[in-house]
Amino acid sequence: MGYPVKGCGLPGVGRTLYSDRQRLLVALLRELREEAGLRQVDVAEALDVHQSYVSKYESGDRRLDLVELHDIVQVLGVSLADLVDRFEKDLKRKTRRR
Repeated sequence: MGYPVKGCGLPGVGRTLYSDRQRLLVALLRELREEAGLRQVDVAEALDVHQSYVSKYESGDRRLDLVELHDIVQVLGVSLADLVDRFEKDLKRKTRRR
């Protein structure tokens, strides 16, 4: 599942838009939103974007750049550093299960 990424010749980098790490990130963003007690529309309004923007990144149909990710976690009430820490912990936990 996913979209091919053309021209990505980096070793160890998946060739699809929807890698396991991407799935982990979108699941974490959804989890943080729910923990904050926010709906997709609430996040969208705070970001001044359409609700489909939130839906698309939560479903993995849209990738986020660092600036977008920073804005989103601000709305969710966590820091970018906290997001990265939690992502790393989840990634290690998932890697151990294999």
